[in-house]
Amino acid sequence: MGDMQEKRVRWSPRTKLTIILLLLGLGIYLLYRFRAAISPIILAAILAYILSPIVFWVQNKFRLNRGFAIVLTYLFLLIVLIVILMVVIPPLSTQVAELNLDIQQFLDGIKRLLGNQYTIAGYTIDFDIIMQQVTVSIQGIIEPVFEQTLRFAIEAISSLVWVIFILVISFYLVKDSEALRSWVENLVPDSFKGDFILLRSEITQIWNAFFRGQLTLAFVVAGIFIICGFILGLPFSLAMGVLAGLLEFLPSIGHGIWLVIASLLSLFLGSTWLPIPNWIFTLMVIGLHIFYQQFDLNYLIPRIIGRRVHLPPLVVILGIVTGALIAGVLGVVLAAPTIASARVLGRYILANLFDQNPFLSTIEPALPPPNPRWWRKTSQFQKDQYINK
Repeated sequence: MGDMQEKRVRWSPRTKLTIILLLLGLGIYLLYRFRAAISPIILAAILAYILSPIVFWVQNKFRLNRGFAIVLTYLFLLIVLIVILMVVIPPLSTQVAELNLDIQQFLDGIKRLLGNQYTIAGYTIDFDIIMQQVTVSIQGIIEPVFEQTLRFAIEAISSLVWVIFILVISFYLVKDSEALRSWVENLVPDSFKGDFILLRSEITQIWNAFFRGQLTLAFVVAGIFIICGFILGLPFSLAMGVLAGLLEFLPSIGHGIWLVIASLLSLFLGSTWLPIPNWIFTLMVIGLHIFYQQFDLNYLIPRIIGRRVHLPPLVVILGIVTGALIAGVLGVVLAAPTIASARVLGRYILANLFDQNPFLSTIEPALPPPNPRWWRKTSQFQKDQYINK
């Protein structure tokens, strides 16, 4: 047996490079050939990622079989969706339709106001031409985003096959998550297994923070804004509260988008019940939003999400625009955690290129995001084992 191992022909560097390039080409071809299934698979993975801790909690709390716990979790999810469709969607859709109509009338008013020529200090400015150029530029940016998003929404929602596909894939991802994790880990050579465990732990915490933490934060923020909107009399308070929760998935720029829309509504429509001038009401909305923004950045985000996904605003904006052009709404949502994960991998590669330890700054995170207790203990145990080697 030893002689056979010694006589065994090893691949040359050129052969290895050829095989890698062939596999890379095959992978790109398969991604292109089956690109219609990429978005549903990503949605299934996201759904499985969100439901995994719930399944684990149900399984341990009631001492159930894992398959039965998964079925109960999915039934509970179905009941929640039915309740939302029956209770929340009808008034929300009405407010969204009315809000869209008011915004359209507001934009038409601005267009009529600026649709003339004005002479300032002897110079004639044609705002109509400027508005047309701005409109064309905005359409050039927005149309590809909405075209891809609308196409995906029609395919994913109107097709029962895709819905069933997403549910089935997510079901088996939850059911076989441990087996898949072990299978991937066994593919890694022993000499790199320690690095792989640490990288997996850090990237997992990023996606934990973004999806589980961000989802929790979105519900909290939506509840806060709906309640405050009703108290202040903000027009379309339900729709604006839901919008605030959704915009939490756009770090750094979501708050600004909401504030612009809320300021315009409060300035032109005023409060639905407070007998105060519109401009005073607008100042109240802006002041309360500034106070909330500080509360969100300094209290909610560090305790619900942590600092793992913290990125410079410019990087987030560029990532969101790029993700929107590539994959529509799904690209917008996944931009921040994808960039944060790429930052971890890039730091690892750069540190190894310069013979440095890539994990020195990540052994003890200052504010870890919320994780299931079992995964937090496992990750820490794996880290301790690797550090003590």
